[in-house]
Amino acid sequence: MHPKARYLFIASMDVDPGKEALFNEVYDTEHVPLLLKVPGVLAVTRATLAPLAMTIGGETKTIVVEGEPRHSAIYELENAEVLTSPAWAAAVDQGRWPGQVRPFTRNRRHTLRKVMGR
Repeated sequence: MHPKARYLFIASMDVDPGKEALFNEVYDTEHVPLLLKVPGVLAVTRATLAPLAMTIGGETKTIVVEGEPRHSAIYELENAEVLTSPAWAAAVDQGRWPGQVRPFTRNRRHTLRKVMGR
């Protein structure tokens, strides 16, 4: 994690199956690079949901969270105000994302977490 990160913004969503390739291409080549130019955005990590099995109290359990979105992006931020800045507002509406990708996303969840101990 970036040493200046004070907040984690997590954007999670599903995408229509026929738009999966476009979603990944635009996210990686346009959306993330544009957001990384926003002052206060320190890093972005993309992730997809994976099966979870873990041992708790000596017993291995499979953990399933119903309805959890498949795709997530974790944005490391200097401060929470980044998300309401004019630069953020401009970046999220540039490129192909707003017209060719966003309409085909669903089950969207946005959360903000304050990094502890910093």
